Amino acid sequence: MDARAILMLALQSSIFLTVFSFGLQSTLADLTFLIHRPGLLVRSLVAMFLIMPLYAVFVVSNYRGHPDVNIALIALALSPVPPLLPRRVQTSGGLASYGIALMVTASIFCIAFIPIALQVIGRAFNREVTMNPLAVVKVLAITILIPLGVGMLFKAFAPKAAERIAKPLGTIALALLLLGVVVVSVAIFPVAWGLVGDGTILVLAAFVVIGLLVGHFLGRPDPDASVTLALCTACRHPALALTIATATFPQEKEVVGAIFLYALLNVVLAIPYIRWQRKRAIHAPAVGKFAA
Repeated sequence: MDARAILMLALQSSIFLTVFSFGLQSTLADLTFLIHRPGLLVRSLVAMFLIMPLYAVFVVSNYRGHPDVNIALIALALSPVPPLLPRRVQTSGGLASYGIALMVTASIFCIAFIPIALQVIGRAFNREVTMNPLAVVKVLAITILIPLGVGMLFKAFAPKAAERIAKPLGTIALALLLLGVVVVSVAIFPVAWGLVGDGTILVLAAFVVIGLLVGHFLGRPDPDASVTLALCTACRHPALALTIATATFPQEKEVVGAIFLYALLNVVLAIPYIRWQRKRAIHAPAVGKFAA
């Protein structure tokens, strides 16, 4: 096994263990959180599956920069909810149950949405764009659905053991992830840096900021739901985006650099928002939760 294979195994293992640890702490009530709040469910889907793709199409129609950036932007807009999002929700004062429910709901919705959306967008730009839904299922199953389901089953049969190992597994997963990210960053940064210019940073940064604003607004009136939807709308699934981009435009080799730039900007630009929400959570008086 070479160094590249070891690195990919470490990254995949970290994601699996992270989502598995979420499952060890989740319940059926978490999964059904949105079923009992149809208003929030509709607003969530509008934010992630309508407004963000429309923004991406608008930018691609008017932005004359690097084509790989346009491809990455479309792919990111069609790839909501990364598998590590619940961790960010927990640390920012958001609703953990909402984050879990939205991750699962969006994953299932993506299976039908992505192929259809690609066809619609392709026709809008007079290009033949198709994607096998099984490719979407594979990524979402490996990174979200299977580890979360296995974790919840483990908790159902061994709740005490699940409680004991959840946090240690999360710590190990985070360490593996950080190691993998550092190595990947060193390898990809030269490619990403080559894309800087022609408004690339501004376009990708605007995608993150608009996602935060849209999610924050549509998550109201409950402030905890607002921060959760803001992060869910601004954060996308890099592995799924890369799968979409490489499946539809295999000849474009620098898309990974654009997706890396987005991920970096997402982390940096979300910091002040998360800090603001943490302060809000500390000083906010106790209030009743919303019903819709």
